[in-house]
Amino acid sequence: MYDLIIIGSGPAGLSAAIYASRARLNTLVLEQNFISGGQIIDTYEIDNYPGIPGISGMDLADKMQQHAEKLGAVIENGLVTSLDLTGPVKKVITEEGSYEAKAVILASGAMHAHLGVPGEDTLGGHGVSYCATCDGAFYRKKDALVIGGGDVAVEDAIFLARGCNKVYVVHRRDELRAAKVLQESLLSLPNVEMVWDSVAKSINGDGKVESVTVTNVKDGSERTIPVSGVFIAVGIEPRSSYAGQNIAMDEKGYILADETGTTNVPGVFAAGDVRKKQLRQVVTAVADGANAVTSVEKYLLTLK
Repeated sequence: MYDLIIIGSGPAGLSAAIYASRARLNTLVLEQNFISGGQIIDTYEIDNYPGIPGISGMDLADKMQQHAEKLGAVIENGLVTSLDLTGPVKKVITEEGSYEAKAVILASGAMHAHLGVPGEDTLGGHGVSYCATCDGAFYRKKDALVIGGGDVAVEDAIFLARGCNKVYVVHRRDELRAAKVLQESLLSLPNVEMVWDSVAKSINGDGKVESVTVTNVKDGSERTIPVSGVFIAVGIEPRSSYAGQNIAMDEKGYILADETGTTNVPGVFAAGDVRKKQLRQVVTAVADGANAVTSVEKYLLTLK
């Protein structure tokens, strides 16, 4: 029986583990991947985390994990498949077995959204990628294409432009949503071509990516762009399917919880990208983790 089980070891989960360890709560962190850090491990450079500008996502994740483990946090691998929240003892069921705790923090984060166009799934791993820092090196001196207009898409394009011959950026609007400083960096690069007002219709190739067909949303015209790699950055989807029907969510599956992390189920809290919130950044995730543990402490006092 644990005082607390934290599901996920991204920035929110690791922050919660640090605060829980300092509070001397008997805590277990469950992580489905073999490495902690969540989405930030796919980020080449993080420039907006206070005090350590320019750090790579992998290095920041490593520092957070070391900090948590130094304080005594226990992180185990386990894919959570369901929760049993019917009684005062919360049960967390994984593929390997089940665990019990007095309280649970859902910090399972989010995953890359898919386009759902022909060729995306069949060419996955053969030219279709959702992580430029993971796979960008394979396309050095080749042509690549990025789909999206937010911070991640622009960061991916900037990263790829350092090694690729040419980078196309396909965006459904005529202006980017990314931070202005990122836009300025991207638009100043000579080997980047913007493909405005366009969406991907299909990803083409026989066994590997050979081109992408895009459709202009304003005039309906089509264009097929020859590339070796496609990097999709069109947003994220919450990892919340395991939570079941008892936890209140919005229509997209984001868990409804206020700034304290409190959900509609007593003893269950949410933190990080899985929670419905205005801004999903590392700094807001770590704040969520701290707030959620404070709420856990208050909740545990009511059980005595």
